[in-house]
Amino acid sequence: MISYAMIGTNDVPRAEAFWLPLFEMLGGDEVVAWRSEDGFWFRRRDDGQTVLAVRRPFDGKPASVGNGTMMGIKAASRDMIDAVHARALALGGSDEGPPGVRGDDPDGFYGAYFRDPDGNKICVYRYGPR
Repeated sequence: MISYAMIGTNDVPRAEAFWLPLFEMLGGDEVVAWRSEDGFWFRRRDDGQTVLAVRRPFDGKPASVGNGTMMGIKAASRDMIDAVHARALALGGSDEGPPGVRGDDPDGFYGAYFRDPDGNKICVYRYGPR
């Protein structure tokens, strides 16, 4: 249903240093043709669809985060979620909720939450057991 998402940054090199390792872990390829001094785009290797753009806002004003705004990125396994969350924190992100089951079903939603260095809130998740 949603074909792409865009999040803002005020520091493209810092954002790239944060996001590139995470998307490599999650199966993303950087789309170099869409790279500029204002940002970059990632797509999934498995389906070739655009997943995420990280760039300076088009209006030229500073990027800011929305209260209540969050983006989810699907992961292949719970182990991958644990690893991505740990790597995000090691790369300068901040913890917004450790990896774990959310809700009553132990085989249901499993997710981890973090903010990137620009303050954008992200959930890496999957439904189902390991």
